[in-house]
Amino acid sequence: MRCRQFGNTDIKVSEVGFGTWGIGGPAMAGDIPIGWGDVDDDNSIKALEKAYDLGVNFYDTADFYGLGHSEELLGKVFGDKKDVIIASKVGHRLDENDSIYVDYSYEHIINSCEKSLQRLQRDWIDFYQLHTAKLNHLEQGECIEAMKKLKSEGKIRYWGVSVNTYNPYPEANFIFENNTGHGLQVVLNIINQRSLEIIEKAHKKGMGIIARMPLQFGLLTGKFNEDTRFDKDDHRYFRLKPPILKASLNALEDVWPLTEKYGVTKTELALSFILSFKEVSTVIPGIKTAEQAVKNTRRIVKLSDDDRDSIRSLFDTKFDNLLEQMKESES
Repeated sequence: MRCRQFGNTDIKVSEVGFGTWGIGGPAMAGDIPIGWGDVDDDNSIKALEKAYDLGVNFYDTADFYGLGHSEELLGKVFGDKKDVIIASKVGHRLDENDSIYVDYSYEHIINSCEKSLQRLQRDWIDFYQLHTAKLNHLEQGECIEAMKKLKSEGKIRYWGVSVNTYNPYPEANFIFENNTGHGLQVVLNIINQRSLEIIEKAHKKGMGIIARMPLQFGLLTGKFNEDTRFDKDDHRYFRLKPPILKASLNALEDVWPLTEKYGVTKTELALSFILSFKEVSTVIPGIKTAEQAVKNTRRIVKLSDDDRDSIRSLFDTKFDNLLEQMKESES
């Protein structure tokens, strides 16, 4: 497993990390699924252990994944192992009616960090993130004050923002203009390439970059067809409705011939595309089983400039419009 520097920090991260949303389990916010359906903790533990054996040292979680269960599993498996890099997030919570709302108040961030540290069984979090905070939250400043306080106390080593899926620019530009934070988490994959300009700016400013959703909810694995359906406790039930699923599969047809050219799977091509950008520090595919840990770390290939450019050109002709359809479908 190759490692990359995380911006100007002293952290080196495996170029393929472990996204732990899936192992959080089938949590619900009222009748809205916020997990990936049923998972087995024994399988999740085996997945974490296998990934570590394969050289994965970077694990991304959040206090909202399984409402804390994802962090608990990381704590159980790794505890305070110093060669394991943990990134977590804060800002999403449930109200008294089990509805989702965001809280970027100073008090909530300070308190939530303490709870995350307890679940993780660690003295500090390596990279702590505001979980898709909006521009107005950053401008209010409480969340930034809290992050600086936690860093000064040694509760976190570095901090940043996990930016919005469909329009990451307002928050990223605020971070750039105010020269604050040490890194960004962005959505970047073959379908969603909207953050490419952001990662270039971030890299120039010495920021680490985490690329999330590399497989776009599984669309880039090749395991779905037009008849695929999801259980109601799986968030893809409302994200990948049949019309969106069909449109996505059709739009991707021009990409897949490259798998034969390079002798890779669709997953490997998807990860290789993201890691072809030097600005990316690590990419975090969701992993739920030991088998997925192997498949998601097995082979990263170097794409030719022409092939990478051909994938980039499809964003303008096909994928950008598809993203708009996805956004409208989720609203």
